[in-house]
Amino acid sequence: MSQSRVIIVGGGFAGLAAAKALRSTPAKIILIDRSNHHLFQPLLYQVATSVLTPGQIGTPIRGILRKQKNTTVILGEVTGVDKNDKCVFVSNADRQNVRVSYDHLILATGVSHSYFGHNEFAQYAPGLKTLADAVAVRNKFLQALEQAEAEEDPSRHRDLMTFILVGAGPTGTEMAGALAVLVRGMLKSEFRRIDPGSVRIVLVDMAPRVLPPFSEDLSKAANERLKQLGVEVRLGNSVDQIDADGIVVGGERIASKTVIWTAGVAPSPAGQWLQTQTDRAGRVRVESDLSVPGHSEIFVVGDTASFDQDGKALPGVAQVAIQQGRYVGKLIHNRITGGSLPEPFRYSDKGSMAVVGKGFAVLQSGKVRRSGLGAWLVWAAVHLRFLATSSLRLSVFLQWIWTGVTGQRGSLLIVDHHRPKPDRRVAEPAANAVAPHKQDLPELLPKSSGSRAMSGSGQS
Repeated sequence: MSQSRVIIVGGGFAGLAAAKALRSTPAKIILIDRSNHHLFQPLLYQVATSVLTPGQIGTPIRGILRKQKNTTVILGEVTGVDKNDKCVFVSNADRQNVRVSYDHLILATGVSHSYFGHNEFAQYAPGLKTLADAVAVRNKFLQALEQAEAEEDPSRHRDLMTFILVGAGPTGTEMAGALAVLVRGMLKSEFRRIDPGSVRIVLVDMAPRVLPPFSEDLSKAANERLKQLGVEVRLGNSVDQIDADGIVVGGERIASKTVIWTAGVAPSPAGQWLQTQTDRAGRVRVESDLSVPGHSEIFVVGDTASFDQDGKALPGVAQVAIQQGRYVGKLIHNRITGGSLPEPFRYSDKGSMAVVGKGFAVLQSGKVRRSGLGAWLVWAAVHLRFLATSSLRLSVFLQWIWTGVTGQRGSLLIVDHHRPKPDRRVAEPAANAVAPHKQDLPELLPKSSGSRAMSGSGQS
């Protein structure tokens, strides 16, 4: 009798937890992801603000699962599911829509940015979901500082030194605090021509308070901390327009060359693949065992799943994804080995945390409410614990200590991987020279890489 085949789509928190739970299962496990690395998303903003390097929060999935002999890792993009034939369609660099059959399927495909129907905002306000996003955002911050340092017209400093974050949830709040520490620390020690007083960091949200998932007292504490750091908090108004010159919020234009989107998210197209019931956000409605209604062999976990507990939908946080991945992995293991099936899934809430600048965090767990340095120490310990490997835990811990003591950052490099190389040949001037049309010099045009964006598997 051939071994059962379990396909896991997505190597984020949920997918990786499911794979680890299946490590001793007598089955062939195939994990498919469009990236070759697992990403610790809660610290992604620290890459964007130069505290950490990409390699300190990203780990090759193959390395994490190297000791699991029953597990194969495939770099590819899942573009669809055939429920009747029990197969997924996978594309990679040289093959398109290859059919891969399964006996059990786990979809842990994560989320992407949502601009709430204003997709035109994307070109002016990049989001933060991947390592590439984080490096791009870091580039924008650092390039703005460099341009301001070189700018001869002081009147232009204001636009260059205004940084706007749209979305005052955990990501936006944490990034605003970290950006305030980064910019003001660098201006004092490394730049000579920029007035630190010209820096303006604006956090915008239509919600009435920052960190809406937290209690009002913790939200207030976070707001006060942001103000102490010099962050301007603008609440209660939605963003009407974003363009190359800034934003319009509440009828007022705020000029800026750097706008970052830290607001909504949208689930992967798993609901469309499965042609099953979804909630208003597009997340797949699942049964009490996290399976798709009518298909007990298909499971949806993490940010792509819509699961209600005690009348409320579970939040899209790492702990939910990890617990759901472990649960489904154990359930499939017991099915294959003939063990007893677990009770219906129930999330155990460990609490929520958010850091606001250096040495300050808010913590909410049950009836416990804490803010300040003590909450930050708990936040640091928890985040170190859940990094993928021991080497990363040590590296991040030492980097935090080093940055705290010396102020030196993990990476302040501006890395533009896609910028075409300039033509450095010196041309002879001509009296009646006419600028050549680009068709006249085809050899000087940068060639397109031909790569296309992945939209299937992702991180939870």
